[in-house]
Amino acid sequence: MEQNERMLREEICEIGQRMYLRRMVAANDGNLSVRLSKDEILCTPTGVSKGYMKPEQLCKVDLTGKVLEMAEGFGPSSEVKMHLRVYQKRPDISAVVHAHPIFATSFAVMGRALDIPIMPEVIVNFGKVPLAPYGTPSTAEIPDAIEPYLADYQAILLESHGVLTWAKDLQTAYMKMESVEFYAELLYRTTQLGGPRELSAEKLERLREVILESERR
Repeated sequence: MEQNERMLREEICEIGQRMYLRRMVAANDGNLSVRLSKDEILCTPTGVSKGYMKPEQLCKVDLTGKVLEMAEGFGPSSEVKMHLRVYQKRPDISAVVHAHPIFATSFAVMGRALDIPIMPEVIVNFGKVPLAPYGTPSTAEIPDAIEPYLADYQAILLESHGVLTWAKDLQTAYMKMESVEFYAELLYRTTQLGGPRELSAEKLERLREVILESERR
């Protein structure tokens, strides 16, 4: 096993444990993956708690989902299909994280996107977090539901299901998951206080100007 693959296996397990300790997943929920090469994906196995995974339990599949390598009794999660759709449509992406964080998943269960502009950090990081329509787990319905959002967003709520984030590396994809959950909790708590105060159109326009200026540098 190459050093890079060994390190990625350890990183997946470390982040899985972090997700479990932060209550972003319960029992055996959630899954993570990274791109090893153009056509090889390393992913978490089905039926294993993300808090107790071992590097040798991870699976290797190709972009069609064909299993290239797995430990006996530790096949890939059936939800790897949505990860593969991200990699197929976004060759620049190298990591995908799926979890069920409490606040963000509450919005997903309610059928509500995270689209209220309340903080500059939220606008800079996401713009908004859209809601993909419901799809039956483990089928092609979920990959089909998320595909329209892959080009323009970095995170998405899955209706009645959870959250999916993607990035150029696993740490960043996980940090996006943390940020989505923080955003969702803020919206929930400010609603309990009488409703969030949205940024004005003028403030949003000024923020967009600053973002564009930064991108030109």
